[in-house]
Amino acid sequence: MIKYLFMLVISSVVCEDAIRPNFLIILTDDQDSTLGGMNPMKNVQRFIGDKGVTFKNAYVTSPICCPSRASFLTGLYVHNHLTVNNSLSGGCYSRIWKNIESRTFATTLSDAGYKTFYAGKYLNEYGVKAAGGPEQIPPGWSEWHGLVGNSVYYNYTISNNGVPTHSTDLYLTDIIRDLSISYIENQTGSEPFLMVLAPPAPHQPFTPAPRHKGVFANVTAHRAPNFNIAVKDRHWLLSMPPSPLPDNMLSELDRVYRSRWEALLSVDELVSDVIEALDTNSLLEHTYVIYTSDNGYHMGQYSQMYDKRQPYESDIKVPLIIKGPGIEENTTSDLPVINIDLAPTIISLAGLQPSRIMDGRPIELIGNKTKTERTMLVEYYGEAKDGTVDPDCPWSYDKDNLAQCYPEYACKCQDARNNTFGCLRHIAKRINMKYCLFADNQSFTEMYDLFTDPYELTNIAQQVLPSVRHWYKLTLARMLACRGSDHCDHPLETPRIVF
Repeated sequence: MIKYLFMLVISSVVCEDAIRPNFLIILTDDQDSTLGGMNPMKNVQRFIGDKGVTFKNAYVTSPICCPSRASFLTGLYVHNHLTVNNSLSGGCYSRIWKNIESRTFATTLSDAGYKTFYAGKYLNEYGVKAAGGPEQIPPGWSEWHGLVGNSVYYNYTISNNGVPTHSTDLYLTDIIRDLSISYIENQTGSEPFLMVLAPPAPHQPFTPAPRHKGVFANVTAHRAPNFNIAVKDRHWLLSMPPSPLPDNMLSELDRVYRSRWEALLSVDELVSDVIEALDTNSLLEHTYVIYTSDNGYHMGQYSQMYDKRQPYESDIKVPLIIKGPGIEENTTSDLPVINIDLAPTIISLAGLQPSRIMDGRPIELIGNKTKTERTMLVEYYGEAKDGTVDPDCPWSYDKDNLAQCYPEYACKCQDARNNTFGCLRHIAKRINMKYCLFADNQSFTEMYDLFTDPYELTNIAQQVLPSVRHWYKLTLARMLACRGSDHCDHPLETPRIVF
């Protein structure tokens, strides 16, 4: 403990003597990285990718918004922050979350003298009446423009520093851009700042700005080898009929795909405009810029419609691009990283010491990259949701255990109570494995070697040696109980005491 306090003192002295960097973080909503989701982002590539490092193995702790965002803010795995789904009862902006909310990277930087700014979607249940209303300002944010509820593009309410403001006809991404530029123009450079911009795109309902409608009219959904294939050797939810999807559903997938791209164009413009504002105000040189998403998305893979909530690469792999002082330009990195790493990374770059209870670890951005092997945990807790099983679907008899079953989805349900799983994503120089165990009455197991099977077509869980399968099962059990970066990085070793 004495050593830990000494390091904090040294960090604060270094921080006072050096120029403390600023931070700009852009967090999109449901943007994939495996199905071409970054293709529309020409400005992101030009102003961030070409000037920094692009991570090819970036993942999230959960393939759904609220749990993943809670991990992003706290550096904690889902089993430690206890936000397990998008509902209040599942911890999303619940009383449990409010006890943890005081330990985000924003509160750490704010306590160290940073000015902080947030605009856009926060957690899905933020600001709703049952969660305390939009008058609440989460701790750590000195300027707050939080979206009430889930992502929309029009007809929304923003909490402007605790004052709810409703808009019907102003496009939300553009409002976030305008608020951000105004904030930047008021910075003098005498105090460091942290900005998080969280636009709604490309989340459903995938509404482009009017100026972008039809830009990708000739684009069709990404048709990789796993697109609309008949499913076998997968957990039962994916095996539900129809499999494959009927032809009339494919045109709907094409519509959604191009609408998502068109909705992202306003985000790409936001990035260009905000970077320009930083540059114009002589702030860019000392600013780290991070671009990422809260989770991925699937569109037709394994005969699914469009959604997330699954353990496959489309849903859990996300864009991650970082530029800033000392980072080599126009590079790519194979380092395995996960979104719980962002909080300790930001804190470390600010010259501070991350809390030892954080499960993530700072990303190696400068110098030799030594930690090339990683076992990362992905958790999802399936949810049955009232009113989401259409009575016209034949599954209405099981409506208490299913969710999101609609005729417009060909009655292909997107979730179920026992669509609950823990997965390990194990990456090293000669390893590229995924191991998933489902909490159903079969303890169904899926395992994929992504070196030889990048589209996850062949479940090898029953083909690998029993000893290999046992090692992954044991490691998963320990990961689901891990706490703190030391233990979560080395789950089979004796856990160290964390403070």
